[in-house]
Amino acid sequence: MSVIIKEEDFIQSIADGIQFISYYHPVDYIRHLARAYEREESPAARDAMAQILTNSRMCAEGKRPLCQDTGIVNVFLKVGMDVRFDTKRTLQELCDEGVRRGYLNPDNPLRASVLDDPLFARKNTRDNTPCILHVELVPGDKVDVQLASKGGGSENKSKFAMLNPSDSLVDWVLKTVPTMGAGWCPPGMLGIGVGGTAEKAMLMAKQSLMEDIDMYELLARGPQNKLEELRIELYEKVNALGIGAQGLGGLTTVLDVKINTFPTHAASKPVAMIPNCAATRHAHFELDGSGPARLDPPSLSEWPEVHWAPDYNKSKQVDLNTLTKEEVASWKPGQTLLLSGKMLTGRDAAHKRIQDMLAKGEPLPVDFTNRVIYYVGPVDPVRDEVVGPAGPTTATRMDKFTDMMLEQTGLIAMIGKSERGPVAIESIKKHGSAYLMAVGGAAYLVSKAIRGAKVLGFGDLGMEAIYEFDVKDMPVTVAVDAQGTSVHTTGPKEWQAKIGKIPVAVA
Repeated sequence: MSVIIKEEDFIQSIADGIQFISYYHPVDYIRHLARAYEREESPAARDAMAQILTNSRMCAEGKRPLCQDTGIVNVFLKVGMDVRFDTKRTLQELCDEGVRRGYLNPDNPLRASVLDDPLFARKNTRDNTPCILHVELVPGDKVDVQLASKGGGSENKSKFAMLNPSDSLVDWVLKTVPTMGAGWCPPGMLGIGVGGTAEKAMLMAKQSLMEDIDMYELLARGPQNKLEELRIELYEKVNALGIGAQGLGGLTTVLDVKINTFPTHAASKPVAMIPNCAATRHAHFELDGSGPARLDPPSLSEWPEVHWAPDYNKSKQVDLNTLTKEEVASWKPGQTLLLSGKMLTGRDAAHKRIQDMLAKGEPLPVDFTNRVIYYVGPVDPVRDEVVGPAGPTTATRMDKFTDMMLEQTGLIAMIGKSERGPVAIESIKKHGSAYLMAVGGAAYLVSKAIRGAKVLGFGDLGMEAIYEFDVKDMPVTVAVDAQGTSVHTTGPKEWQAKIGKIPVAVA
């Protein structure tokens, strides 16, 4: 006898799951990050982890997104052969309706980040549809659902290679991870797929990120097969690179490494690697025809007693309203600042439009003279919020616009996530500017420093519009100073040398 899955139960389960993972970290991630925080010796990495853990608890309590990038939705379905759906919609349409309902929830609206034309119009669909759907038909009378919201910062760092059969996976991973920078917001996990074909390897890498983080338990009991030995080897060697939390240098870059394999052609060795960020978001549930899925929230006791707050003794307070190029030039690499006053925002689409307007000689809607720009696309506010979660986006995407902004607009400093590339660093040095880093994965915490927000230009771009934020004690780190020194270069180099002289830490 067939089990009947009602259309409304399926849609509501997807919608509920999307809301759930937007503000609850998986418990396994919290436990492993808490252990990493306790043993971290790098002050900068430890501070970043404290912000991420504090942000995580705040989101669990406030039911607001862990990250402003609320992701593109991935749905993995295993449909039992004895299941029948009471619907006239396709599975894609059912999942998309669940995504739409989940993202437009008025109590916790999530950021719409999906564009319906990747090549030309790149127009926002406004409801984060369509999702990415994978379906497998299996024996049984249930529907197994794995749901994930994958942020662009980590997804953009996905890597693939067709290795020769004799090539070393370990060598490829250790060569490749440093090229990924910190835009994927470590500490997180690496999902690796080996074998099959190109698309199969990528799919296995993505699916492995749905598994629980269990490296602590694996190290405690010891490996039981060659794959577990390989996971431990990669975990230890990747962490020995010293990249650390947010790429600032430290003991923990990855909390776990997952590996899935599949038979492959004798001439092939397809290898894919996809990182999961500090806002890792996924859920797993089953539908059996008895109604919508129930997801039980984790106990707040799972979170460590970590409560980040501004340190006025160690951090320099900066008034953005009176900021000068001379003061910017005085900042030192790795120095922590607390910013107060008015800043502007802008990211990919805004920078492209500014470029086009300057090329045509058109006036800009905003005066950037002696201003600071924050690379961010915030979540819409609810209730008494002036802005929703508003963490930084990956700064390297703005590298090609940096010289234009510093040369032609009067801009004197920038704020974003992770490192800057050589082109941007050279421009920063040439113009005596600075680049400041905010912690990716602490979006709700950062938003609490924003006391006012209004759109000043390009309102049609939605979350990519130019806002003016009025901030109070917003925490940032000087990541590139006016002389072009980058802490994302010096930090990992320093910690890689230190780690080489100490025993590898356990998870």
